[in-house]
Amino acid sequence: MFKKILSAFVVAATAVGVTLPAQAGDLARIKEEGVMKIAMSGAYPPFNFVNEQNEVVGFDPALGIEIGKRLGVKVEVVTTAWDGIIGGLLTNKYDAIVGSMSITEDRAKVVDFVGPYYSSRRAVFTKPDSDLKSASQLKDAKLAVTLGETHEKWALDRGYEIRTYKGLPELLLELENGRVDGLVNDYIAAHLAIKAKGYNFVVLEDLEVEPSGHGIAIRKGNEDLRDAMQAALEEIMKDGTYMEIANKWIGFDIR
Repeated sequence: MFKKILSAFVVAATAVGVTLPAQAGDLARIKEEGVMKIAMSGAYPPFNFVNEQNEVVGFDPALGIEIGKRLGVKVEVVTTAWDGIIGGLLTNKYDAIVGSMSITEDRAKVVDFVGPYYSSRRAVFTKPDSDLKSASQLKDAKLAVTLGETHEKWALDRGYEIRTYKGLPELLLELENGRVDGLVNDYIAAHLAIKAKGYNFVVLEDLEVEPSGHGIAIRKGNEDLRDAMQAALEEIMKDGTYMEIANKWIGFDIR
């Protein structure tokens, strides 16, 4: 489904004359304007979410703002629906996606990545009294996923029954209220959100998955911006700033 959505967008954009690759001099433009716009869903705690003061906070915006400082610019955070976030990048609505996007081959065909800036793995969570006890039972389960995430494609490719939602908070509520048998998400984000909310959920221990890297997406053909952001990220990781941000929002090193 993800591949079909991207292909349809590229065809439509080309038909109306939208230039998909980055324009030359994006880094120079950002520095001249003094602002870099970064996008995220705002619905993925503790990585990015809206607090009681209606501010977008979390690991992702904190890291994005720090990268902006290293580039000598301010950062404007934009929230948008996850299933259309790459389309917004390709039509120049923002300069980068700093929203815990996993790096995949499909995505790398249409965007370039800076990073990875952290690693996680896919996990399925359910209730301890659920009949869903093993990954071998997933074909008979109803699973909650976030629309547009790689977890949605993973479940669809395996023929699993899914329900799609805007973000992690909705997945947790649907599982708690018994409307689904399990939720599929990145382990770190889901584990921390479950702990923070006090839910009694358990993870399927026999799900076979490989760790995945999460990166910052930018438009293709934008080497100056990519190299500058990569250099800033590596600096942040070396000088202790990364751990300050990680300890504040996550509680441990997630590299």
